Amino acid sequence: MSSHISKLIRKLVIERAGNRCEYCRIPQAITNYDFHIEHIIGIQHGGENSLENLAWCCAFCNWKKGPNIATILDGEKQIIPLFNPRSQKWFDHFETRGGHITAKTDIGKATIKLLEFNLPERIEIRDVLTQAGYYP
Repeated sequence: MSSHISKLIRKLVIERAGNRCEYCRIPQAITNYDFHIEHIIGIQHGGENSLENLAWCCAFCNWKKGPNIATILDGEKQIIPLFNPRSQKWFDHFETRGGHITAKTDIGKATIKLLEFNLPERIEIRDVLTQAGYYP
């Protein structure tokens, strides 16, 4: 299957996301890097280039997520799916305290862990944005 995404689909994905990463909610306008169209379910797992399977994603979240759709939380043996921005609401799984993102659910915990939301430099950027009224 081709991984080509049409200009129209790309535009619709960006507009739907409000030009924010659909995982960590950072706005693209304040970053020094390009955002990516991300396959929620990777092509190698049978995902498609459909609007329903695509998310707007900052480079950091996209690099960390890769083709993953789940992870195992520390000390547990159960596989926990990652947050899916098409079928789930961000604020059902996460909340923010300053620049720190905390989990409300196991899906939130799994996503925070795998995508490394709370590295010090990421917290610092989000804290500045929060104080300026641009986050979450």
